[in-house]
Amino acid sequence: MFRRKAEDKAVSAVLTGAASAAAAEVEAALAVPEDRTAAGFFDCDNTMMVGASIYHFAKGLVARKLFTARDLARFGWQQLVFRVGGTERHGAMLQAREAALGFVAGREVEEIVRYGEEIYDELMAGRIYSGTKALAQQHLDAGQRVWLVTATPVELANIIAHRLGLTGALGTVSEVEGGRYTGRLVGEPLHGPAKAEAVRALAAREGLDLARCAAYSDSANDIPMLSLVGRPVAVNPDSELREHARANGWEVRDFRTGRKAAKVGIPAAAGLGAVVGGIMAGLAYRRRRTVAG
Repeated sequence: MFRRKAEDKAVSAVLTGAASAAAAEVEAALAVPEDRTAAGFFDCDNTMMVGASIYHFAKGLVARKLFTARDLARFGWQQLVFRVGGTERHGAMLQAREAALGFVAGREVEEIVRYGEEIYDELMAGRIYSGTKALAQQHLDAGQRVWLVTATPVELANIIAHRLGLTGALGTVSEVEGGRYTGRLVGEPLHGPAKAEAVRALAAREGLDLARCAAYSDSANDIPMLSLVGRPVAVNPDSELREHARANGWEVRDFRTGRKAAKVGIPAAAGLGAVVGGIMAGLAYRRRRTVAG
C-alpha cells in the first residue's frame, strides 16, 4: 500500500513537472543565449523575495476588498499553526488545494494577471533580495537563461520573473478554458519533487546540461531540485537545508542582514501550507459564504 502511494506521488510529480515546463514562457529570451547549455533556477519565496509572493498578492486583494483582513488573519493563523506543528496531513493539503481552486474557478485569467501586475509594484518590488537578484544577474550577464521555479501560480510567477528581467518562470498551472479558470489544476502544486521534475523537463526541452546549471533555494523541500544541478546553492536556508548543505559541501548564501529565519515573517514560516491552504482558503470561504447568503 505504502509502495503504491509512493509510486503514485512519483508519477504525479512527473506529470506536474511536465505541465509546468510546457507552460513556461520564454519571451524574455527570444534572442539566442550566448551560453545555451547552462542556466540558473531560483526559488521565489524567501529566496528571491522576502516572505511569500501569494501572501503579498492576497494582501493586495484585501485592499481591493475581494475579501477581508479578518478572513486573511483567521485562515492564515489556522494554517500557520498547522505548518509549525510539523505535520503535512494529506487530507488537509487536499482540502487546501480545493479551497484555492474554488476561489479562482470562473474568474478571468486577465483579471488575475491585472491584479498581479498592480500588486507586484505595490507590495513585492521592495521585497526583492538584492543579493539574490545579483546572483541571477550574474547568470544573465554570462549569457545564460534564468527561471523562477515556484509553487506560486504560474501567472503571478511570470509577472515576478518579467519584472526582474528573467527568462521566465515555472509555476503551478491551473486549467483554463475560454480565458477563465476551470477550478482544476493541471497536475499538482509545483512543490518538492515536482519542482525537480519541472526543471528536468525544461532542461530536456531547452537542451540544458544540468551539470552546468545552478539552483538556489531557502527550503529543504527543494533538496530534490538542488540535487539535480552541478551548482546547488542554499540561499537564506532553513535549518534543515543549512545542515544538508554543509554536509554535502554546497554553497550557502544569506542575505537576511542578520535576521533569523524564524523572524523573516509569518508568511516565511508558514510556507506552502499557510500560503495556499490559509490565504486561498479564506478567499474561497468568503466566496462560498457570499453565494450562500
